[in-house]
Amino acid sequence: MTEATRHTPGTPCWVSLMVHGLDATQEFYGALFGWEFSPGPDPLGPYVRALIEGKEVAGIGQLPTSRHLPIAWTPYLATDDADATAESIRSCGGTVGVGPLDAGDAGRLAIATDPSGAVFGVWQMGAHSGTAVYGTHGTPVWNELVTLETSSVCKFYEAVFGYETEAVVSADFDYLTLHLAGRPVAALHGVGQALPRKGSHWMTYFEVKDTDVAAHHVVELGGHVVQAPRASTSGRVATVADPEGAVFTIVRSAAH
Repeated sequence: MTEATRHTPGTPCWVSLMVHGLDATQEFYGALFGWEFSPGPDPLGPYVRALIEGKEVAGIGQLPTSRHLPIAWTPYLATDDADATAESIRSCGGTVGVGPLDAGDAGRLAIATDPSGAVFGVWQMGAHSGTAVYGTHGTPVWNELVTLETSSVCKFYEAVFGYETEAVVSADFDYLTLHLAGRPVAALHGVGQALPRKGSHWMTYFEVKDTDVAAHHVVELGGHVVQAPRASTSGRVATVADPEGAVFTIVRSAAH
C-alpha cells in the first residue's frame, strides 16, 4: 500500500456493502466498475476489498445470518478514536449497533444509526486508511444523506463530527453541504414526502465514464434503474440498484 493518508475526522473515507451472495455481487461490480478483489479482514465474516489498478476502493462483505442489516452501501466516516466517537454518537441521540471492534490490524470500526434511522460507519485507521483512488470510473465520489428534513439530524452530525454546514438558499429545496476545514465532504438532502419507504439512508455516488451506458449495463447485469439518467448540478446522474437491491447513484461528474 502507498503511505497511509490520514483523513480529517468526519471525512467519508470508505464505503462498504454487506450482502447475502458475495460471489455474485463481486461479479456484478467487477463487470460494472472493473473492480478486482482481494481478501480483507473479516471481523464480521467473509470480506473482500475492491481494487482498481491495485488500489483499494470499497469493501464487500458476507452478511452474517445473525445480523439483520439492510442491504445498502454504507459510508464510513473517519475518526481518530472510534470508542470516543461511539460514545458521542450515543450521547447525541444515535445508536451504535456494531462495535467498536478491531478489524485485524487494518483499524477499528463501529456501525451506527443516526437519530433519523440512517446507518453509517466509523473508521479509525490502522494499516488501512480507506479509499485510495478517486475520480476515475468505479470510484466513490460523494455521499449524501437522504432524509425527511435536514434541520434536526443536522444538529447530530455537527455535534458528533464538528461539521460546518452551508445551506442551499431555496424555498423548496432542503439541502445542506457538510464542510470540514472549508472543504465540502458530504451533504444532507431533505426530500419530505418523496422519502422512500425504507426511510432515511446514506447514498453513495460512484464516478462512471458514461452514465447512460453504465445504467444500461446495470440492467444487463441483473440490477435495475431506480431513477433514469438525468442532468443535475453535479453532472449526469442515475440512481440504480444491484441484484440484491443495494441502491447507489452513478455520476459522470460535471468537472470531467
